[in-house]
Amino acid sequence: MYKVLIADDNKQIVSILSEYCKKNNFTVSAVFDGEAALKEIEENKFDIILLDVMMPKKDGFDVCRETRKFSNVPIIMITARGEDYEKIMGLEIGADDYIVKPFSPGEIIARINAILRRIMPKNDESEKIFTFDNLEIDLNNFTVKVNDEIISLTKKEIEILWTLSTNQNKVFTRENLLDLIWGFDYFGESRTVDTHIKRLRAKLDNYEHKKWNIKTIWGVGYKFDILEK
Repeated sequence: MYKVLIADDNKQIVSILSEYCKKNNFTVSAVFDGEAALKEIEENKFDIILLDVMMPKKDGFDVCRETRKFSNVPIIMITARGEDYEKIMGLEIGADDYIVKPFSPGEIIARINAILRRIMPKNDESEKIFTFDNLEIDLNNFTVKVNDEIISLTKKEIEILWTLSTNQNKVFTRENLLDLIWGFDYFGESRTVDTHIKRLRAKLDNYEHKKWNIKTIWGVGYKFDILEK
């Protein structure tokens, strides 16, 4: 049974979401301010978090940003404001989805299930481990190693690296990566792909003697490139 944390200072919304989540066989924990949310995330393991943006003590952006320092747990941000810049900021600091009030509880459940389908390992865990040369990606534990050393990557960076490396001969456009990793209903700009790949490369470039890299195909997109010996 999946565990959901609901963090929202509106107790009526928390009550409604809790009821729907329980009806869909989720175990629910609830908090009503940002500091309590961060404490719960630090002390407990959740499969997904519903995080309101406007909360007392610490807002949802701060909670998301601090959570991403130690956890890749999926986060759906909830807000009463629908400005594009807020949506983009939320996604770029590590949220997996963003939904604007008012919403139907059924939509929230559908989005939760879509994210869990996308990230949860299949029954055969060996299918979720990829190795090439000095690279190992383990989606069962969401870890990446180079030269047997764990690299600190965000969930989106790991998903990008997995998608590219497991399709070595394929060039992915920015739109391909947005659809596969952010979802078909992502409303941000394709430049977020460039931003994530830039950060990913910066972390990977600390390691020498690789037989692979992430190559830009100008005017098209990106591919996992096998370097000549």
